[in-house]
Amino acid sequence: MDKPLDRRRTAMELIENMFNVEMRFLQSGSESLDVLAGAFHTEIVVHEPRSLPYAGDWNGLDGVGALFRKMREIWSDVAVEDLQVAQNDDTVFMSCSLSLTSRANGATIKQPFAEVLCFKDDRLIEGRPFYYDTSEILAILR
Repeated sequence: MDKPLDRRRTAMELIENMFNVEMRFLQSGSESLDVLAGAFHTEIVVHEPRSLPYAGDWNGLDGVGALFRKMREIWSDVAVEDLQVAQNDDTVFMSCSLSLTSRANGATIKQPFAEVLCFKDDRLIEGRPFYYDTSEILAILR
């Protein structure tokens, strides 16, 4: 008897879904967390660097929604280019070129960015972003 196929999403499918949901939330101005549930686990935690204006651990869908609202206040545009991914079980390693535009003054920076992402049931449960130069990010916000 054949075993049922264990269809796990590929790293790129997981990341594309996560970014699509995140961008839809950021661009829509929505306050509804229902959109986030399509890519983010209810027990999610995102660990942002202490040096950024949205520092700290953001827990649960409420926390991720608050993080994205804070980012929406700071950035008028966020874009990802040259996305590359690798996967080991439920952990995805991604790198890209990140472009950020300050809402306050229109200044834009572009720099390398990486993130270690852990998934559970095809939804992000933990994210650890690594920004190339947080000093440069802070400088354009002044």
